[in-house]
Amino acid sequence: MKTAKKLLAVILSLAFVAAMFAGCSSNTDTDTDGSETTVKVGFIYLHDENSTYDKNFMTAAKAACEALGVEYVEKTNIEENSACYEAAVDLVEQGCTIIFADSFGHEDYMIEAATEFPDVEFCHSTGTKAHTQGLDNYHNTFASIYEGRYLAGVAAGMKLNEMIENGDITADEAVMGYVGAYTYAEVISGYTSFYLGAKSVCESVTMQVQFTGSWYDYDKEYEAANVLIDAGCVLISGHADSLGAPTACQENGVPNVAYNGSTYDSGCQDTYLISSRIDWTPYYEYAIQCVIDGKDIDDDWTGDLSTGSVVLTDLNTEVAAEGTQEAIDEAMAALEDGSLQVFDTSTFTVTVTDELNVNATIDESGYLTSYMADVDTDAAYEADTEAVSDGYFHESVYRSAPYFDVQIDGITMLNTAF
Repeated sequence: MKTAKKLLAVILSLAFVAAMFAGCSSNTDTDTDGSETTVKVGFIYLHDENSTYDKNFMTAAKAACEALGVEYVEKTNIEENSACYEAAVDLVEQGCTIIFADSFGHEDYMIEAATEFPDVEFCHSTGTKAHTQGLDNYHNTFASIYEGRYLAGVAAGMKLNEMIENGDITADEAVMGYVGAYTYAEVISGYTSFYLGAKSVCESVTMQVQFTGSWYDYDKEYEAANVLIDAGCVLISGHADSLGAPTACQENGVPNVAYNGSTYDSGCQDTYLISSRIDWTPYYEYAIQCVIDGKDIDDDWTGDLSTGSVVLTDLNTEVAAEGTQEAIDEAMAALEDGSLQVFDTSTFTVTVTDELNVNATIDESGYLTSYMADVDTDAAYEADTEAVSDGYFHESVYRSAPYFDVQIDGITMLNTAF
Protein backbone atom coordinates (compact mmCIF):
# COMPACT_ATOMS: atom_id res chain seq x y z
CA MET A 1 0.00 0.00 0.00
CA LYS A 2 2.82 2.41 0.94
CA THR A 3 4.51 1.64 -2.36
CA ALA A 4 1.32 2.36 -4.28
CA LYS A 5 0.88 5.66 -2.43
CA LYS A 6 4.47 6.65 -3.17
CA LEU A 7 3.98 5.79 -6.83
CA LEU A 8 0.78 7.84 -6.94
CA ALA A 9 2.57 10.78 -5.33
CA VAL A 10 5.35 10.61 -7.90
CA ILE A 11 2.81 10.49 -10.75
CA LEU A 12 0.91 13.49 -9.36
CA SER A 13 4.16 15.38 -8.83
CA LEU A 14 5.28 14.74 -12.39
CA ALA A 15 1.87 15.77 -13.66
CA PHE A 16 2.07 19.00 -11.67
CA VAL A 17 5.55 19.79 -13.02
CA ALA A 18 4.39 19.06 -16.57
CA ALA A 19 1.42 21.36 -16.09
CA MET A 20 3.69 24.09 -14.75
CA PHE A 21 5.97 23.82 -17.76
CA ALA A 22 2.95 23.83 -20.08
CA GLY A 23 1.67 26.99 -18.43
CA CYS A 24 5.04 28.73 -18.70
CA SER A 25 5.79 27.70 -22.23
CA SER A 26 5.50 30.88 -24.28
CA ASN A 27 7.83 30.13 -27.16
CA THR A 28 5.55 27.97 -29.28
CA ASP A 29 2.26 28.37 -31.07
CA THR A 30 0.02 25.77 -32.65
CA ASP A 31 -0.66 25.42 -36.35
CA THR A 32 -4.13 24.59 -37.63
CA ASP A 33 -3.07 20.96 -38.04
CA GLY A 34 -2.28 20.76 -34.32
CA SER A 35 1.50 20.75 -34.65
CA GLU A 36 3.61 23.15 -32.62
CA THR A 37 5.71 25.85 -34.27
CA THR A 38 8.58 27.55 -32.47
CA VAL A 39 8.24 31.33 -32.22
CA LYS A 40 11.46 33.01 -33.26
CA VAL A 41 11.75 36.79 -33.42
CA GLY A 42 13.81 38.96 -35.76
CA PHE A 43 14.81 42.60 -35.26
CA ILE A 44 16.12 45.06 -37.84
CA TYR A 45 17.86 48.22 -36.60
CA LEU A 46 18.99 51.26 -38.56
CA HIS A 47 22.15 51.62 -36.49
CA ASP A 48 23.67 49.79 -33.53
CA GLU A 49 24.07 50.35 -29.79
CA ASN A 50 26.12 53.50 -30.42
CA SER A 51 22.89 55.23 -31.48
CA THR A 52 20.71 56.18 -28.50
CA TYR A 53 17.66 55.61 -30.69
CA ASP A 54 18.58 52.05 -31.71
CA LYS A 55 19.96 51.16 -28.29
CA ASN A 56 16.56 52.00 -26.86
CA PHE A 57 14.96 49.46 -29.21
CA MET A 58 17.65 46.86 -28.54
CA THR A 59 17.17 47.10 -24.78
CA ALA A 60 13.42 46.62 -25.20
CA ALA A 61 13.87 43.68 -27.58
CA LYS A 62 16.07 41.84 -25.12
CA ALA A 63 13.71 42.52 -22.21
CA ALA A 64 10.62 41.37 -24.10
CA CYS A 65 12.16 38.21 -25.55
CA GLU A 66 13.69 37.17 -22.24
CA ALA A 67 10.38 37.79 -20.46
CA LEU A 68 8.52 35.58 -22.97
CA GLY A 69 11.26 32.98 -23.30
CA VAL A 70 11.65 33.27 -27.07
CA GLU A 71 14.69 33.10 -29.28
CA TYR A 72 15.59 36.24 -31.21
CA VAL A 73 17.98 37.39 -33.92
CA GLU A 74 19.18 40.98 -34.40
CA LYS A 75 20.46 42.75 -37.51
CA THR A 76 22.19 46.10 -36.99
CA ASN A 77 23.25 48.94 -39.30
CA ILE A 78 20.55 48.14 -41.85
CA GLU A 79 20.10 51.14 -44.12
CA GLU A 80 16.76 52.46 -45.36
CA ASN A 81 17.02 50.78 -48.76
CA SER A 82 16.87 47.28 -50.23
CA ALA A 83 19.21 46.15 -47.46
CA CYS A 84 16.15 46.14 -45.20
CA TYR A 85 14.26 43.80 -47.52
CA GLU A 86 17.29 41.53 -47.76
CA ALA A 87 17.64 41.50 -43.97
CA ALA A 88 13.97 40.59 -43.61
CA VAL A 89 14.28 37.75 -46.11
CA ASP A 90 17.31 36.41 -44.28
CA LEU A 91 15.43 36.48 -40.98
CA VAL A 92 12.56 34.55 -42.56
CA GLU A 93 15.04 31.99 -43.86
CA GLN A 94 16.45 31.70 -40.34
CA GLY A 95 12.99 30.70 -39.13
CA CYS A 96 11.68 33.96 -37.68
CA THR A 97 7.90 34.04 -37.44
CA ILE A 98 7.64 37.72 -36.46
CA ILE A 99 10.01 40.50 -37.57
CA PHE A 100 10.33 44.08 -36.31
CA ALA A 101 12.03 47.10 -37.93
CA ASP A 102 12.75 50.37 -36.17
CA SER A 103 13.18 53.21 -38.68
CA PHE A 104 10.76 55.24 -40.81
CA GLY A 105 12.59 54.55 -44.08
CA HIS A 106 12.38 50.78 -43.59
CA GLU A 107 8.64 50.74 -44.27
CA ASP A 108 8.41 50.09 -48.00
CA TYR A 109 10.93 47.26 -47.75
CA MET A 110 9.07 45.69 -44.84
CA ILE A 111 5.87 45.88 -46.88
CA GLU A 112 7.65 44.18 -49.79
CA ALA A 113 8.76 41.35 -47.52
CA ALA A 114 5.32 41.09 -45.89
CA THR A 115 3.73 40.71 -49.31
CA GLU A 116 6.15 37.93 -50.22
CA PHE A 117 5.85 36.04 -46.92
CA PRO A 118 2.18 36.14 -45.81
CA ASP A 119 2.74 33.57 -43.03
CA VAL A 120 5.24 35.81 -41.21
CA GLU A 121 4.20 38.84 -39.15
CA PHE A 122 5.99 42.12 -39.92
CA CYS A 123 5.83 44.96 -37.40
CA HIS A 124 7.22 48.40 -38.15
CA SER A 125 7.82 51.23 -35.68
CA THR A 126 7.14 54.81 -36.84
CA GLY A 127 5.51 53.75 -40.11
CA THR A 128 2.29 55.14 -41.57
CA LYS A 129 0.86 52.71 -44.13
CA ALA A 130 -0.43 49.65 -42.29
CA HIS A 131 -3.98 50.96 -41.82
CA THR A 132 -4.38 51.49 -45.57
CA GLN A 133 -2.11 48.78 -46.99
CA GLY A 134 -4.57 45.92 -46.66
CA LEU A 135 -2.02 43.31 -45.53
CA ASP A 136 -3.09 41.08 -42.66
CA ASN A 137 0.54 40.47 -41.66
CA TYR A 138 1.85 44.05 -41.72
CA HIS A 139 1.49 46.35 -38.71
CA ASN A 140 2.58 49.78 -37.47
CA THR A 141 3.25 51.00 -33.95
CA PHE A 142 4.22 54.19 -32.19
CA ALA A 143 3.58 55.83 -28.83
CA SER A 144 2.24 59.15 -27.61
CA ILE A 145 5.78 60.39 -27.05
CA TYR A 146 4.46 63.91 -27.48
CA GLU A 147 3.18 63.51 -23.91
CA GLY A 148 6.67 62.58 -22.71
CA ARG A 149 8.21 65.51 -24.57
CA TYR A 150 5.61 67.84 -23.07
CA LEU A 151 6.61 66.68 -19.58
CA ALA A 152 10.28 67.12 -20.41
CA GLY A 153 9.33 70.59 -21.63
CA VAL A 154 7.86 71.35 -18.22
CA ALA A 155 11.29 70.60 -16.73
CA ALA A 156 12.87 72.91 -19.31
CA GLY A 157 10.42 75.71 -18.54
CA MET A 158 11.08 75.39 -14.82
CA LYS A 159 14.81 75.70 -15.51
CA LEU A 160 14.22 78.83 -17.61
CA ASN A 161 12.18 80.36 -14.76
CA GLU A 162 15.06 79.68 -12.38
CA MET A 163 17.51 81.35 -14.77
CA ILE A 164 15.21 84.39 -15.01
CA GLU A 165 14.75 84.58 -11.25
CA ASN A 166 18.51 84.30 -10.69
CA GLY A 167 19.16 87.14 -13.11
CA ASP A 168 21.11 84.91 -15.51
CA ILE A 169 18.74 85.89 -18.34
CA THR A 170 15.84 88.23 -18.84
CA ALA A 171 12.35 86.96 -19.65
CA ASP A 172 12.74 87.78 -23.34
CA GLU A 173 16.04 85.88 -23.42
CA ALA A 174 14.27 82.63 -22.51
CA VAL A 175 15.07 81.14 -25.92
CA MET A 176 15.37 77.38 -26.32
CA GLY A 177 17.12 75.60 -29.18
CA TYR A 178 16.11 72.32 -30.77
CA VAL A 179 18.24 70.04 -32.95
CA GLY A 180 15.91 68.22 -35.36
CA ALA A 181 16.71 65.49 -37.85
CA TYR A 182 14.16 66.19 -40.58
CA THR A 183 11.11 68.38 -41.18
CA TYR A 184 8.87 65.33 -40.76
CA ALA A 185 5.63 65.42 -38.77
CA GLU A 186 7.27 63.14 -36.20
CA VAL A 187 9.92 65.76 -35.47
CA ILE A 188 7.53 68.72 -35.66
CA SER A 189 5.10 67.02 -33.28
CA GLY A 190 7.98 66.36 -30.91
CA TYR A 191 9.48 69.82 -30.80
CA THR A 192 6.06 71.50 -30.64
CA SER A 193 4.95 69.42 -27.67
CA PHE A 194 8.29 70.11 -25.95
CA TYR A 195 7.81 73.83 -26.53
CA LEU A 196 4.22 73.77 -25.25
CA GLY A 197 5.35 71.98 -22.09
CA ALA A 198 7.92 74.69 -21.45
CA LYS A 199 5.43 77.44 -22.28
CA SER A 200 2.94 76.02 -19.78
CA VAL A 201 5.23 77.19 -16.96
CA CYS A 202 7.36 79.88 -18.68
CA GLU A 203 5.08 82.15 -20.69
CA SER A 204 7.85 84.17 -22.37
CA VAL A 205 9.70 81.21 -23.89
CA THR A 206 10.45 81.05 -27.61
CA MET A 207 12.33 78.40 -29.57
CA GLN A 208 14.59 78.04 -32.60
CA VAL A 209 15.01 74.80 -34.55
CA GLN A 210 18.06 73.72 -36.54
CA PHE A 211 17.73 70.64 -38.78
CA THR A 212 20.58 68.26 -39.67
CA GLY A 213 19.13 66.12 -42.48
CA SER A 214 20.19 62.95 -40.67
CA TRP A 215 18.87 60.80 -37.85
CA TYR A 216 22.38 60.05 -36.64
CA ASP A 217 25.37 62.27 -37.36
CA TYR A 218 27.52 63.32 -34.42
CA ASP A 219 29.30 66.14 -36.26
CA LYS A 220 26.12 67.67 -37.70
CA GLU A 221 24.28 67.46 -34.39
CA TYR A 222 27.25 68.93 -32.53
CA GLU A 223 27.46 71.75 -35.06
CA ALA A 224 23.70 72.39 -34.97
CA ALA A 225 23.74 72.73 -31.19
CA ASN A 226 26.62 75.19 -31.40
CA VAL A 227 24.76 77.22 -34.04
CA LEU A 228 21.81 77.46 -31.67
CA ILE A 229 23.98 78.37 -28.70
CA ASP A 230 25.73 81.07 -30.72
CA ALA A 231 22.29 82.38 -31.70
CA GLY A 232 21.46 82.94 -28.03
CA CYS A 233 19.66 79.74 -27.08
CA VAL A 234 20.10 79.13 -23.35
CA LEU A 235 18.70 75.56 -23.23
CA ILE A 236 18.89 72.85 -25.90
CA SER A 237 16.87 69.76 -26.70
CA GLY A 238 16.47 67.72 -29.85
CA HIS A 239 15.32 64.77 -31.88
CA ALA A 240 18.50 63.18 -33.20
CA ASP A 241 20.36 60.13 -32.05
CA SER A 242 24.01 60.83 -31.24
CA LEU A 243 25.74 62.52 -28.31
CA GLY A 244 26.67 65.46 -30.56
CA ALA A 245 24.20 67.99 -29.15
CA PRO A 246 24.55 66.94 -25.48
CA THR A 247 28.35 67.17 -25.80
CA ALA A 248 28.13 70.69 -27.22
CA CYS A 249 25.88 71.65 -24.32
CA GLN A 250 28.30 70.21 -21.78
CA GLU A 251 31.21 72.11 -23.32
CA ASN A 252 29.26 75.37 -23.26
CA GLY A 253 27.56 74.93 -19.89
CA VAL A 254 24.08 74.99 -21.47
CA PRO A 255 21.29 72.85 -19.93
CA ASN A 256 20.23 69.98 -22.16
CA VAL A 257 17.06 67.88 -22.40
CA ALA A 258 17.99 64.58 -24.02
CA TYR A 259 15.99 61.96 -25.89
CA ASN A 260 15.91 58.16 -25.58
CA GLY A 261 17.95 58.03 -22.39
CA SER A 262 20.03 59.80 -19.82
CA THR A 263 23.36 61.33 -20.90
CA TYR A 264 24.44 61.78 -17.29
CA ASP A 265 26.94 58.91 -17.41
CA SER A 266 28.21 59.97 -20.83
CA GLY A 267 30.13 62.95 -19.50
CA CYS A 268 27.19 65.36 -19.54
CA GLN A 269 26.35 65.33 -15.83
CA ASP A 270 26.75 69.10 -15.45
CA THR A 271 24.12 69.98 -18.07
CA TYR A 272 21.84 66.95 -18.49
CA LEU A 273 18.38 67.76 -17.17
CA ILE A 274 15.96 64.98 -18.12
CA SER A 275 15.02 62.76 -21.07
CA SER A 276 11.83 61.31 -22.49
CA ARG A 277 11.75 58.06 -24.40
CA ILE A 278 9.48 55.38 -25.79
CA ASP A 279 9.76 52.05 -24.03
CA TRP A 280 9.06 49.55 -26.80
CA THR A 281 8.94 46.58 -24.41
CA PRO A 282 5.14 46.63 -23.94
CA TYR A 283 4.53 46.55 -27.68
CA TYR A 284 7.10 43.85 -28.32
CA GLU A 285 5.56 41.69 -25.61
CA TYR A 286 2.07 42.35 -26.94
CA ALA A 287 2.89 41.51 -30.58
CA ILE A 288 4.98 38.43 -29.78
CA GLN A 289 2.30 37.15 -27.40
CA CYS A 290 -0.25 37.55 -30.19
CA VAL A 291 1.84 35.21 -32.35
CA ILE A 292 2.20 32.77 -29.49
CA ASP A 293 -1.56 32.78 -28.88
CA GLY A 294 -2.52 32.81 -32.56
CA LYS A 295 -4.27 36.17 -32.24
CA ASP A 296 -4.38 39.09 -34.67
CA ILE A 297 -2.02 42.01 -34.16
CA ASP A 298 -3.54 45.49 -34.40
CA ASP A 299 -2.85 47.31 -37.67
CA ASP A 300 -1.91 50.40 -35.65
CA TRP A 301 -0.98 50.19 -31.97
CA THR A 302 -0.35 53.37 -29.98
CA GLY A 303 1.29 53.05 -26.58
CA ASP A 304 0.92 55.77 -23.96
CA LEU A 305 1.58 56.62 -20.33
CA SER A 306 -0.91 54.00 -19.14
CA THR A 307 0.75 51.15 -21.06
CA GLY A 308 4.21 52.12 -19.79
CA SER A 309 5.27 53.01 -23.32
CA VAL A 310 6.02 56.69 -22.59
CA VAL A 311 8.56 57.22 -19.83
CA LEU A 312 10.92 59.81 -18.41
CA THR A 313 14.41 59.14 -17.14
CA ASP A 314 15.29 60.25 -13.63
CA LEU A 315 15.44 64.00 -13.19
CA ASN A 316 18.97 65.32 -12.63
CA THR A 317 18.31 67.24 -9.42
CA GLU A 318 21.82 68.73 -9.57
CA VAL A 319 20.74 70.74 -12.62
CA ALA A 320 16.93 70.94 -12.36
CA ALA A 321 15.15 73.86 -10.73
CA GLU A 322 13.54 73.40 -7.35
CA GLY A 323 9.97 72.15 -7.63
CA THR A 324 10.49 70.55 -11.05
CA GLN A 325 9.49 67.03 -10.05
CA GLU A 326 6.29 68.31 -8.46
CA ALA A 327 5.43 70.27 -11.62
CA ILE A 328 6.04 67.17 -13.77
CA ASP A 329 3.93 64.99 -11.50
CA GLU A 330 1.05 67.48 -11.63
CA ALA A 331 1.15 67.65 -15.42
CA MET A 332 1.43 63.86 -15.74
CA ALA A 333 -1.63 63.34 -13.55
CA ALA A 334 -3.59 65.76 -15.73
CA LEU A 335 -2.49 63.97 -18.89
CA GLU A 336 -3.49 60.63 -17.45
CA ASP A 337 -6.96 61.76 -16.36
CA GLY A 338 -7.58 63.62 -19.64
CA SER A 339 -7.95 67.08 -18.12
CA LEU A 340 -4.82 68.19 -20.00
CA GLN A 341 -4.39 67.81 -23.75
CA VAL A 342 -0.93 68.52 -25.15
CA PHE A 343 -2.22 70.17 -28.33
CA ASP A 344 -4.99 72.16 -26.68
CA THR A 345 -5.73 74.78 -29.35
CA SER A 346 -6.32 77.50 -26.75
CA THR A 347 -2.63 77.36 -25.75
CA PHE A 348 -1.06 78.43 -29.05
CA THR A 349 -1.72 80.60 -32.10
CA VAL A 350 -1.05 79.91 -35.76
CA THR A 351 -0.17 82.07 -38.75
CA VAL A 352 -1.58 81.04 -42.13
CA THR A 353 -0.01 82.16 -45.41
CA ASP A 354 0.04 80.87 -48.98
CA GLU A 355 2.99 78.65 -48.02
CA LEU A 356 2.58 78.15 -44.28
CA ASN A 357 -0.12 76.04 -42.58
CA VAL A 358 -2.18 75.83 -45.77
CA ASN A 359 -4.35 73.07 -44.28
CA ALA A 360 -5.26 75.14 -41.22
CA THR A 361 -8.29 77.24 -40.43
CA ILE A 362 -7.94 79.84 -37.68
CA ASP A 363 -10.24 82.30 -35.97
CA GLU A 364 -9.74 86.07 -35.82
CA SER A 365 -7.35 85.70 -32.88
CA GLY A 366 -5.15 83.13 -34.63
CA TYR A 367 -6.37 80.07 -32.75
CA LEU A 368 -6.66 76.83 -34.68
CA THR A 369 -10.25 75.78 -35.38
CA SER A 370 -9.68 73.14 -38.06
CA TYR A 371 -6.78 71.21 -39.53
CA MET A 372 -6.83 68.66 -42.31
CA ALA A 373 -3.98 66.25 -41.61
CA ASP A 374 -2.25 63.80 -43.93
CA VAL A 375 -3.14 60.56 -42.14
CA ASP A 376 -3.71 58.19 -45.08
CA THR A 377 -0.30 58.40 -46.72
CA ASP A 378 -0.28 58.75 -50.50
CA ALA A 379 2.24 59.82 -53.10
CA ALA A 380 0.94 63.40 -53.16
CA TYR A 381 0.82 63.71 -49.34
CA GLU A 382 -2.70 65.09 -49.56
CA ALA A 383 -4.53 66.12 -46.41
CA ASP A 384 -7.42 63.77 -45.74
CA THR A 385 -8.48 63.77 -42.08
CA GLU A 386 -9.92 66.46 -39.81
CA ALA A 387 -7.69 66.36 -36.72
CA VAL A 388 -9.16 69.16 -34.58
CA SER A 389 -12.23 68.60 -32.42
CA ASP A 390 -13.26 69.12 -28.81
CA GLY A 391 -10.76 71.96 -28.55
CA TYR A 392 -7.57 70.07 -29.35
CA PHE A 393 -5.57 68.43 -32.12
CA HIS A 394 -6.01 64.65 -31.88
CA GLU A 395 -2.46 63.38 -32.36
CA SER A 396 -1.75 59.64 -32.90
CA VAL A 397 -5.44 58.76 -32.78
CA TYR A 398 -6.24 58.06 -36.43
CA ARG A 399 -2.95 56.21 -36.90
CA SER A 400 -0.13 55.49 -34.48
CA ALA A 401 2.60 57.58 -36.14
CA PRO A 402 2.48 61.37 -35.58
CA TYR A 403 0.81 63.60 -38.16
CA PHE A 404 0.94 66.94 -36.33
CA ASP A 405 2.86 69.22 -38.70
CA VAL A 406 1.41 72.59 -37.75
CA GLN A 407 3.91 75.44 -37.52
CA ILE A 408 2.81 77.35 -34.44
CA ASP A 409 3.79 80.87 -33.40
CA GLY A 410 6.78 81.18 -31.07
CA ILE A 411 8.89 78.60 -32.89
CA THR A 412 11.32 79.62 -35.65
CA MET A 413 12.86 77.15 -38.06
CA LEU A 414 16.37 78.37 -38.92
CA ASN A 415 16.72 76.06 -41.92
CA THR A 416 14.14 73.98 -43.79
CA ALA A 417 16.12 72.12 -46.45
CA PHE A 418 15.38 68.72 -44.95
